[in-house]
Amino acid sequence: MSIELDHIFICTAVGAPEADELVSLGLNEGPPNHHPGQGTANRRFAFANAMIEFLWVCAEAEARSELSSPTLLWDRWAGRERGACPFGICTRPANSSPETAAPFPAWEYHPSYLPEPLSMHIGNAGVDEPMWVYLGFLQRADREKWFTEHPAGIREITGLTLTTPAPMKSEASKAFINAGVIAARTGSTFLMELEFDGGIRGAAVDFRPRLPIIFKF
Repeated sequence: MSIELDHIFICTAVGAPEADELVSLGLNEGPPNHHPGQGTANRRFAFANAMIEFLWVCAEAEARSELSSPTLLWDRWAGRERGACPFGICTRPANSSPETAAPFPAWEYHPSYLPEPLSMHIGNAGVDEPMWVYLGFLQRADREKWFTEHPAGIREITGLTLTTPAPMKSEASKAFINAGVIAARTGSTFLMELEFDGGIRGAAVDFRPRLPIIFKF
């Protein structure tokens, strides 16, 4: 089964003031959202094929509950400045037909904000790697309907390179690499490089140190 990028998230400070950097660049911000029962909230930016989500914990008790704690979202968010990987990478089927089974070892998560019988599959990995997620019920059209043209003129995420301090070893990471969802390399710190529209303009924006993200377009 083929998979493709649906969205990425990065853990931020409460309220995601870091997302203002994208607004200043000329990106339209979509409506924010919160996840009842999971204890998280977000700010979002939609593109023609995928989305970028800035995520924070807004209710610690919910994030650390019996339902949510296995996701490691609390651990990832609370430890984002102490060595935990702040990223999540979420995929969907690359074809037009929903596929319920994940193409990598995963466990099924039924958050209360998803209507039955929908669920997401989370790869078996710790916070030294991104959170690996498969959303078998989504299609590209679900992202296209959120997209409006950005003043900055960038439209589609066409590449994703992830730098981690140690080589990733989980089966989920291998599946994402083999599917071409990400390219991986090692470096001193966590870093996500996003390519838009094939990098046709030869431009780059480095959001460090506020965000461990680089845009290339």
